[in-house]
Amino acid sequence: MDRRTLLAVLAAGAATALTGCSQDTPAIPGARIGSKTTVPPTTSAAPIIPAPTSGPKSAIPAGTITALPGSGNNLALTVDDGASPEVVGAYIKFARDTGARFTFFVTAYYDSWTVHRDELRPLVESGQIQLGNHTWDHADLTTLSGTAIASQLSRAKTFLHNTFGVDGTPYFRPPYGRHNATVDKVAADLGYTVPVMWYGSLSDSGVITEDYLMQCARQYFNAQAIVIGHANHPAVTHCYGQLIDIIRERKLSMVTLNDVLVSPT
Repeated sequence: MDRRTLLAVLAAGAATALTGCSQDTPAIPGARIGSKTTVPPTTSAAPIIPAPTSGPKSAIPAGTITALPGSGNNLALTVDDGASPEVVGAYIKFARDTGARFTFFVTAYYDSWTVHRDELRPLVESGQIQLGNHTWDHADLTTLSGTAIASQLSRAKTFLHNTFGVDGTPYFRPPYGRHNATVDKVAADLGYTVPVMWYGSLSDSGVITEDYLMQCARQYFNAQAIVIGHANHPAVTHCYGQLIDIIRERKLSMVTLNDVLVSPT
């Protein structure tokens, strides 16, 4: 089955009726998707999202973070994986067209990041999009030896540095949200001192309907929330205008982690 056929099957074959939003399980990497890509358009009427207001940043809390600290009306939409070049490209277009800001947690194995390097790098350099480490190929780090954990994170770190000029430190997101003291120690030795979890999910690590995705967005797009989404399947690319409507109605400000957090001095 070629990639175009695969994506059509994914888009059409998962219109199952779902009744509630899960807290999410990140996607398991599958076969690599081809390098040619067509970027789906964003909604033509999508309103522009203003840049976040400048102000004092909060110190990064010790240990794992699941929400943005302090008071405010910020929303950190974090996007994992990158299995689909089409979806990664659509997120980039969304950012360029609207001013949306978010943090990608990059699974470096996927060729989406190489395919879209030239489009993505200026947004990374400007700070509109931030990159974090989501390992090389999405292994469950809690099942690996210390050496293998280090390899997963260091290979992704090298890829980020060589491709985008950043390494994602101090933020990493362990696949499936699974980490323990050993994982955290190895990660910290590589500069990744902040495991980033979430409290709220678009639940789109697998194929879902657009209605279900929007149900989850309405539930979890709240002030100071860290919300997880995925660049794996096309449903989200059809919902950008509706997502912006929620953000504007709730007077939320889209931020990257670097926009609002700073390492303690």
